[in-house]
Amino acid sequence: MKNQFEVGEELETTVVQIGADTIFIDVGLKSEGFVDKAEFTDEDGNVRVKEGDKIKVYFVGDTRGELHFTTRLSGENAGDEMLEKAFKSGLPVEGTVEKIIKGGFEVKIGTARAFCPYSQMGYRTREEPNDFVGRHLTFLITEYKNDGKDLIVSNRRVLEQAEQQKIASLAETLTVGTKITGTVKSLQSYGAFIDIDGFQALLPISEISHERVKDAADVLSVGQQIEAVVIKADWKQEKVSVSMKALEKDPWEDATDAIKPGDKIDGKIARVAPFGLFVNLAKGIDGLVHISALEDVSASTNLAKKFKVGESFSVVVDKIDAAEKRISLLPASSAEQDQSAAKYLSSQDDDGESYNPFAALLKK
Repeated sequence: MKNQFEVGEELETTVVQIGADTIFIDVGLKSEGFVDKAEFTDEDGNVRVKEGDKIKVYFVGDTRGELHFTTRLSGENAGDEMLEKAFKSGLPVEGTVEKIIKGGFEVKIGTARAFCPYSQMGYRTREEPNDFVGRHLTFLITEYKNDGKDLIVSNRRVLEQAEQQKIASLAETLTVGTKITGTVKSLQSYGAFIDIDGFQALLPISEISHERVKDAADVLSVGQQIEAVVIKADWKQEKVSVSMKALEKDPWEDATDAIKPGDKIDGKIARVAPFGLFVNLAKGIDGLVHISALEDVSASTNLAKKFKVGESFSVVVDKIDAAEKRISLLPASSAEQDQSAAKYLSSQDDDGESYNPFAALLKK
């Protein structure tokens, strides 16, 4: 069993206890090591680890007889020896962005000064160079020369590593079929981006509802909290798709109970396609009137000029294939036309007989 550590030595360990200001870790000795709790506390005061979590730390030294570890070097422990060890072991270091110089920034780490190129400051950010001046940030030392007199550091590498760790953690929990709660981050013509613990997943417009949605803004708003199910997860490409309609009952499950061949329905045109009209019959259920069944049109007719979405259109149900979610329709007269026809046919002459135009002529 190990009884001592070298300064800068890396250790994979387990969180044993979380105190008021300190996180105690298992170091394989009778006594425990500790890490400052502040290193695992976010801006809102939330601690990012819990007892039993595995973490990676680096040995700093003895503090009042206790073994002190860190996840990054600060000004207090960033001596020349530790900076070299930080470079060799990949230990993050904390520094303050002092000013903008040619090609990048001057960064102060403890008593040392380092250079951070423009390209290595920030990650997926639109901030201007001046926005970084004066900020206390975390860096990785990418070059260590002349006994630490020439240091090149990268803030981008630190942020990339943190993002990769977050993605790896999310990949374990956001699997296909997982129900999530997220917040609408932005609306697009093709759907919406949903924020899930800092990761943005796509909600395609076709997955918002079983009902046809033309514009995501008609049913969603930025900042709205939604529930959805993960339907696709490609973590290599960092692309995840979710569905709200997967949590709704599929209207096609009861389609054959509510709609049967021969039924006459006054619907509305939901979509105009080159090959025919899609007519909405019930919530989430559309049927197709093929162009060949339409009157006064041919295969070359531009249906979009002749028919408009939202217009009333009466149909008769011809065939239903619930398994394939397809309904074939035929054009029909409307209920109003049927009522007018029925009234006309039921009209009688003075003799109580049905109206006969030829008989009426003979009476003249």
